[in-house]
Amino acid sequence: MISGSALWMIGKKKLKRTNRNGGAMGTMNRRRFLSLAGMTGFACLWAQPGSAFAQSGAQTRVSYNPKDYSKLLGMEGFSDTLLKNHFALYQGYVTHTNRFIETLDAMLKEGKTGSPEYAELKRRFGWEFNGMRLHEYYFENLRGQGALDKTGKLFRKLSEDFGSYETWEKDFKATGTMRGIGWAILYHDPLNGRLMNFWINEHDIGHPAGCTPLLILDVFEHAFMIDYGLRRVDYIEAFFKNIDWKVVEKRMS
Repeated sequence: MISGSALWMIGKKKLKRTNRNGGAMGTMNRRRFLSLAGMTGFACLWAQPGSAFAQSGAQTRVSYNPKDYSKLLGMEGFSDTLLKNHFALYQGYVTHTNRFIETLDAMLKEGKTGSPEYAELKRRFGWEFNGMRLHEYYFENLRGQGALDKTGKLFRKLSEDFGSYETWEKDFKATGTMRGIGWAILYHDPLNGRLMNFWINEHDIGHPAGCTPLLILDVFEHAFMIDYGLRRVDYIEAFFKNIDWKVVEKRMS
């Protein structure tokens, strides 16, 4: 146990060093110091470098780890070769997302935010991050069994907004077969509850602000060409047979 006198001597040295370095600690006598130390704890007031308190204000580096979707192997309509290639591409987005975070953090610390390189990486970051996240949504709404529950809230809402489930499905599939590469996504607008099918041409462009993605269909060539060639319609049919509707409906809540 450190005595009050010892605390005061250590604190006095700290105060002198703080004031010498431009700190604004103000005048603190022995009684005032010991009072504060008693109320808040000496460790909190004078944490040494490396302690939990000293690091609490430091920036925490966030990194992402690729998720394991091997449970999808053996899924009907998707060969293991296709899926493994798709997993590898997804893992590349995770790797690049982490690299971009580290590089942008370093450039910020080095004062390079006014450089063209910083600006280009900032613009590109959305592509890498969304490429990672959209693939996770896509893989996670697969490997389902059975049709959408007709008594559930999602079926009822699709029927309400589109006139019938069949009309929604027709529109979603039509969106997915449009010329070009991208994503077909069923979005939920939480402000008015409306469900809408969107075509997303690039990972980072065209997403409706504030809306929640419910069902994600990847229609970039890598998602189907190994198995289906140019037959995108057949790929979409296989996709619908494997939708995990429980996951999709849960995203709506």
